[in-house]
Amino acid sequence: MIKALIFDFDGLILDTETPEVLVWQSIYHEHGFELPLHEWEKTIGGYGLSTFDAAEHLSLLSQGRLDPVSMRTRYRRESDLLIQASAIMPGVINMIEQAREQGLQRAIGSSSPHAWVDTHVKRLGIFHYFKQIICQEDVPPGRTKPNPDIYLKALEMLKVQSTEAVIFEDSVNGVEAARRAGIFVVAVPNPLTTMMGVSGDITISSLADLSLQDLLAKIP
Repeated sequence: MIKALIFDFDGLILDTETPEVLVWQSIYHEHGFELPLHEWEKTIGGYGLSTFDAAEHLSLLSQGRLDPVSMRTRYRRESDLLIQASAIMPGVINMIEQAREQGLQRAIGSSSPHAWVDTHVKRLGIFHYFKQIICQEDVPPGRTKPNPDIYLKALEMLKVQSTEAVIFEDSVNGVEAARRAGIFVVAVPNPLTTMMGVSGDITISSLADLSLQDLLAKIP
């Protein structure tokens, strides 16, 4: 019996990932370069597959003309403006509401820091929906996704077994973390991660396409 739903945050509840890559692409184009999307993609959802740093990379391409610190500041400012204007992803609230009505626990498991996740969740007015929010500070250094630690910590804090939970993820790193934790995973790729061939035990284009009842019927 499923007792808990665990949601990734970036790209799943709020699409923070598309604005971020669009801003970096714009900065790179401004200076006559292309963002190596194949490297950027590996960092989405965690840093297990790559340690690519867009600011350092662009500084190297410019032979040191461009300062990585100032570029990061600009990137953060411009992407934050786009993120602040973004709405919660379709179907997320309905799934959470259905889970609450059925008495299922809800949690967030993210590779991002609490300062990022908690701030946005409170701003969006959905903090009260979640019993636990597990972030990068809650696991040992270097053990974010695709390592299973964040999701194993979520199970521990929710006091449920791996077979009693479902994870919603949008990234390759996140799906891999869920699988390593032995938890059923629903992949919901966003406009950026859909290009990466993300797939889970179930793969859907939007949470709006799946009711909780239909989801529970699909779990062995």
